[in-house]
Amino acid sequence: MTISQPTSDDIRRWRGHLAEERGTTAVLRRLAQHREGEERAILTELADAEERHAEHWVSLLGQHAHPAPRPSLQHRVWTALAGRFGWVFVLALVQRAEADTPYEADQDAARSMAADEAIHEEVLRGLAARGRAQLSGNFRAAVFGANDGLVSNLALVMGMSATGVSAGVVLAAGMAGLLAGALSMGAGEYISVRSARELLAASQPAAHAEQALEDLDVDVNELALVYRARGMAEPEARERAADVLDQTRNGGSVPTGAVPATEADVDEHEAVGSPWGAAISSFCFFASGASIPVLPYLFGLGGVAALATAAVLVGIALLLTGGVVGLLSGASPLRRGLRQLAIGFGAAAATYLLGLAFGAGGIG
Repeated sequence: MTISQPTSDDIRRWRGHLAEERGTTAVLRRLAQHREGEERAILTELADAEERHAEHWVSLLGQHAHPAPRPSLQHRVWTALAGRFGWVFVLALVQRAEADTPYEADQDAARSMAADEAIHEEVLRGLAARGRAQLSGNFRAAVFGANDGLVSNLALVMGMSATGVSAGVVLAAGMAGLLAGALSMGAGEYISVRSARELLAASQPAAHAEQALEDLDVDVNELALVYRARGMAEPEARERAADVLDQTRNGGSVPTGAVPATEADVDEHEAVGSPWGAAISSFCFFASGASIPVLPYLFGLGGVAALATAAVLVGIALLLTGGVVGLLSGASPLRRGLRQLAIGFGAAAATYLLGLAFGAGGIG
């Protein structure tokens, strides 16, 4: 802890932490307003815990805590989304923020605060578990449908364009369509299955959560909230948390299963989704994805200009769909977006090269 007169850098950093804590508190309280029962109670207690962290920075700042720092734009956006958007999406954003806590490297933060943040991440992971499981079935169909439409039609357009104007355009289109369909099906199935698995895997306990148990404040901590978020009743959760911390603090090792896997009652139907829901979702998203590559041609463009415009539009769409997968699974949206972009453009490039081969050969 800093005990000398704080520097301007200290004050700036502490006020930043205070703004982050109060911003997170506002998001959690807004989420709690739109939930009921146990979910509301857990979110409210979690917000109270974040407020406790905020008070730590207020005590260090003293008179420098006023005027109160404004929450970041990110937190203000999240608070707005919490009242209008799917709660799993917002929970995933807050979960990712809790995982990136700066307190482990900050000497002015109590050790228990970094441990608290690790436990808060687990609470949010548990709350999002059921929503992710229910979402994964139809979400898989949506990702597959949109990706298949985007990739196959872009590949078809590029394959036909590469042949040039010739009598072999029908054959080239048929071959390009065959190859585009095969590549798109493979790419779409791979991405959608991976996306569904990542959504479910994101609800499993993180390894560092158990490591944080030894540093928790015994009197005030959120470990019981982890158990409640995973489906355990409140009295049982408090008893389990007390028992785990007692074993940990009396010289023993962290008990196996101290941070449990989800106890949520999610059956196979919920995880996979309904056949009709998957079919309708896939149909609609394929149609929307497939329309994007042909938009330049519908608006009168042709040649290289149309091809380049189609590629840019599809690239943006692939980045967006991949980014959404990353956000919902608690992973890097940029990395997931780039993965989806690489697979989609790889399939289209292969078809383009095939079109060039047929065009150069003068088939037809």
